[in-house]
Amino acid sequence: MIRKAIVAVILAGGIAAAVAAVGLSPWWCLAAVPLCLLGLVGLADLVQREHSVLRNYPVLGHARFLMERIRPELQQYFIERNYDGRPFDRDVRSIVYERAKGTDAEQPYGTERDVYQPGYEFLVPSMAPCPVPGTPPRVRIGGPDCGRPYDMALLNVSAMSFGSLSANAVLALNGGAAAGGFAHDTGEGGLSEYHLRPGGDLVWEIGTGYFGCRTPEGDFDPGEFADKAAHDHVRCVSLKLSQGAKPGIGGVLPGAKVNGEIAKVRDVPEGKTVISPPYHRVFSTPRELVRFIARMRELSGGKPTGFKLCVGSRRQFLAVCKAMLAEGTAPDFIIVDGGEGGTGAAPLEFADHVGAPLTEGLLTVHNALVGTGLRDRVRIGASGKIATGTDLVKRLVQGADYGNAARAMMFAVGCIQAQRCHTNTCPTGVTTQDPRRARALDVRDKTPRVQRFQEATVASALQLMASMGVTDPADLRPHMLRRRLDPYTERSYEELYEWLEPGQLLAESPQSWAADWKAADPDHFTV
Repeated sequence: MIRKAIVAVILAGGIAAAVAAVGLSPWWCLAAVPLCLLGLVGLADLVQREHSVLRNYPVLGHARFLMERIRPELQQYFIERNYDGRPFDRDVRSIVYERAKGTDAEQPYGTERDVYQPGYEFLVPSMAPCPVPGTPPRVRIGGPDCGRPYDMALLNVSAMSFGSLSANAVLALNGGAAAGGFAHDTGEGGLSEYHLRPGGDLVWEIGTGYFGCRTPEGDFDPGEFADKAAHDHVRCVSLKLSQGAKPGIGGVLPGAKVNGEIAKVRDVPEGKTVISPPYHRVFSTPRELVRFIARMRELSGGKPTGFKLCVGSRRQFLAVCKAMLAEGTAPDFIIVDGGEGGTGAAPLEFADHVGAPLTEGLLTVHNALVGTGLRDRVRIGASGKIATGTDLVKRLVQGADYGNAARAMMFAVGCIQAQRCHTNTCPTGVTTQDPRRARALDVRDKTPRVQRFQEATVASALQLMASMGVTDPADLRPHMLRRRLDPYTERSYEELYEWLEPGQLLAESPQSWAADWKAADPDHFTV
């Protein structure tokens, strides 16, 4: 085969020489050049040992790799139906784009979804709808230990770090939050000037790497934390235990992406790969976690302080609740991240198979707090594929007080779901540190899109609630959301799931919770 390729190259060169020798037009000589190049490619394919396809099918085999490379785009634009794309289908992406642009997001001719398909869910309309409130309600974040409570919007920007996102994307998101009066979670990548410059309200997230408040050895630096938490734009502080995309493992930011600016924001060496460990150094037991949350609140000057997690073991979360009761203090909020969430790149096994989906996570956290009598002092945020008003209302029914959106906010600033977030080659400038690519995202154009999307989505949620006969999200009840089990049967969430009464775990645990409640230990994270 190598001999054939060599012969091909010689023949291609011979053709070019012959064409020139007979005195034909130089354009014919130029046309012979590609033949020579193809011959060289064929030779290289035959010699290489990495790809069997290319050894057997030199030159032609490259078509296979080209088609594989553009497969996501072909799937998205030409093959998938409006309602079956993943992670977000065409209908959802379209409604986000339309609301971000301020255009109509309505659909004629009825739904395309199979309403008799098992798993289909629907909200229950009332025969006596209410007027839609003129002003969206807000959620007061701040328990009895909080000196500076914050009124949270119903929908906010979820955690995404500078470094993972470009500077322009962060500026647009925060500018939209500032204009719309909602909060922007910084993600664990530190507090950058791009978070602070537009003036939006911030939830400063601290992860296992303690970026932006760490010592050279990687420990938590209370002095630096207190200085930065005192900033007027920082309204809440959140400790990240885990995230939906990859609960139980840490994160890696390749050294190639750690430029001088990111290194300064994160307090890490420039050009070196940054690893976020899967565990925290500041605590190792539920009791120590609760104490550290209280310490963070004190260091921040009394601002609302909480933590984020992707729920796994119900027993471990009950251990945290027991620690709250034993210590006499509790976080001001808990953000529940669903296993279906994930702007961050993660191993496929973690993304697909680790961590509770948002529905089960919310039900676990909500019921545990209700059953231990702590629900009134702890607010719950929901994060995981919230993109429409329906998504938000469903999460409020399931026990959340407010919602956070990440990927939907990325759509609002131009993301096209290319799924190249971790490659630094984002085609729209959202998830890249390449200046040439990032400049494609125009901050002045995208900032109002973020505001419009959030405003329209909250308005849609309020309109849905009004159709259900509810004006206050606190009045939503489990019987108002129903799920189809098979073509002949559907049940409400009130029937499908167990809902604890206030203090029920403290009085007499129901049988389904008794074993976990008994085994939960405030001094150990028992599996």
